[in-house]
Parts: sequence; structure tokens; C-alpha cells
Amino acid sequence: MYIDNPDIAVGNMIGSNVFNLLILAVVDIIYRRRKLFQRVDYREHMPAVVSGLVFMFIVIAALIIPGSIEWFGIGIEMFLMAGLYIFMTKSLSNNTAENEAAVYIEGPAESYSLRQSVVRFFLLAVVVFVAGSILSISGDQLAQVSGMDSSFVGSFLIAASTSLPELVTVLAAFKAANYGMAIGAILGSNVFNMQLLVVTDILYREGAILKAAGISHVFMALLVVFMTLMVIYLLRRPAISNSMRYAAPSLVISVVYLIASYIMF
Repeated sequence: MYIDNPDIAVGNMIGSNVFNLLILAVVDIIYRRRKLFQRVDYREHMPAVVSGLVFMFIVIAALIIPGSIEWFGIGIEMFLMAGLYIFMTKSLSNNTAENEAAVYIEGPAESYSLRQSVVRFFLLAVVVFVAGSILSISGDQLAQVSGMDSSFVGSFLIAASTSLPELVTVLAAFKAANYGMAIGAILGSNVFNMQLLVVTDILYREGAILKAAGISHVFMALLVVFMTLMVIYLLRRPAISNSMRYAAPSLVISVVYLIASYIMF
């Protein structure tokens, strides 16, 4: 928000959700013989995937409905998303505490003390924050110099860059054969991205940020809805033995993403 470009901020959050789901689809295609979605209990992931879907419908409604209801310069939709997020996390913490288990990767592993782990976490968090800020500033300059729409820069270029940590997480989870973590990391990141949008609206002091953003973000939000519904289908459908038939929905997700990218560019 320091560059005063709400389109890049909103586009980054929504576009990151799109790219996260694309990561899941592409990895599923590459490792189709492992049948990722058939190795997990869909009930563990439905709260996150449904929450992400609800959040996106709220964003779409805020983008297309004329006018806005604001409290302290913050759109009412942000209060709604924050409240739903708190309710969801409390529900999940109560239902999954007994199912938590540590995951270990075979082979030698370097161990760290609690203090070392906390210090490393915060140092890396600072690196991610600084890198993200630089990306946003560079994206804004790129949009100005090239004439490209800020919504496109935020939704595709910056969003793809900021989603790279999720790609690393998914690949690491596959290496550890922890397929639930691979899916959960993506779905959880999408839910958390919408809470970052809430924080962004708080920092944006010129009114509700979704009202300042362009209507073109609706198309990206609808793309998120489509891809999320496909993920729900992948989680709920019966087991399929043929690898190519199994990977068909993920292939559809990837193709639709490429078509959307071409149309928006």
C-alpha cells in the first residue's frame, strides 16, 4: 500500500490464490501415478476449501455491488471475512487437536533448538516481507513503464512470484510422502491470503480497498471459484485407476488458467 496502487494489492492476493491452485494442479499432473487426491481424507480439507470459496464469493459481491458500507474506512466485507476466519480456526483447532501427528522425513536431519528455530523463522519472515515489498514496487514501476494494466501485473506476475514458497512446500511435502500437507498448504495459504487482504484494507486509508480496485478483478475471482470447485470435485470423486483419466480435472484447471492469462494479457 506504500505505492498507493490498490489494483496491484488486490490482484496479488486474488492472483496468488489462482496460482496456488495451479501449482496443485500441475504437481498432480506430473505425479499423476501417485494419485494425490485419492491418498487423503477429503473431510480434513473441506473446511479450508469451503472457507476459501465463501471468502471469494464475498470478494466478488464487494467488487460488483455498487456503493460500500464502511466502518472506520474499512469495508464491511473485511469484518465479515475476519469473523468467519476466526470461527473457522477455532472450529478446526477443536476438531483436529487429537489428530495432530509429527511428520518425519527419512534420512539424516539437522536438529535445531527452540531458540534457533524461532530466530530462523523471524529472519526468513523478514526476508519474505522485504522481497514482497520490492516485488510490489517493481511491479508498479513495470506497469507504469510498459503500459500493462496494474490488475494484470498484480494478478499474474507478482502473484506468481509470491506463490513460489507454496511450490517449495508442496514439493517438500511430496518428498516426505505427506500428501495431506501438500494439499493443506495450498488451501490454507488461500484462506490466509484473504486475511492479508483484510490487513491491506486496514492499512489503506482512502476507503474500502475493493471499491478502489478495478472491476477486472472479478474475472480473476471467478477463476478462483472455478478452480476451487474443481479441487472439491477432485477431493470428493470416487477412486479412478487410470492415471490419465485421474489427471483430467487438473489438466482442465491448467488449460483454463492459460486461456485466462492470454485473454487478460
